[in-house]
Amino acid sequence: MFIDIKQHKTAASAKAFLAAVRKAAAFKIHTILTDNGKEFTDRLFGSRTRQPSGEHEFDQLCQALGIEHRLTKPKTPQTNGMVERFNGRLSQVLRSHHFNSAEDLEKTLHRFVWLYNHHLPQKALGHEAPVQALKKWKMKAPDLFVKNVRNHPGPDT
Repeated sequence: MFIDIKQHKTAASAKAFLAAVRKAAAFKIHTILTDNGKEFTDRLFGSRTRQPSGEHEFDQLCQALGIEHRLTKPKTPQTNGMVERFNGRLSQVLRSHHFNSAEDLEKTLHRFVWLYNHHLPQKALGHEAPVQALKKWKMKAPDLFVKNVRNHPGPDT
């Protein structure tokens, strides 16, 4: 899991997020699945759904990078189930803690993501934590990776 906190939900923020995740990822990104937010697509028009034009700036960036941009079915969050489960877990953490500042909130978010990636087994990953699953995946398909998967030190080290 990767987070990069942005102030606003805009196409510029979405593009900056994609740049940050590409820099952080140990593997080449071939496909990205997003919801239908206006920061990602022009698919929704008022209350109607249409085909995306491909002219949205996020679509243009994906196309330039050779990344297939897929969209979830409108009003169907279960299409993106892994993200929804992560968001649910994160919501529990956020509800159980009082934050004294935005910095405190951001530090807690980064700690949770580190814990999630390194120590929380995921059913979808064969009951392994994401970092352990990535290491095994790299051994099986090294050509998909652009750098080594590392157990980075925790956020407090």
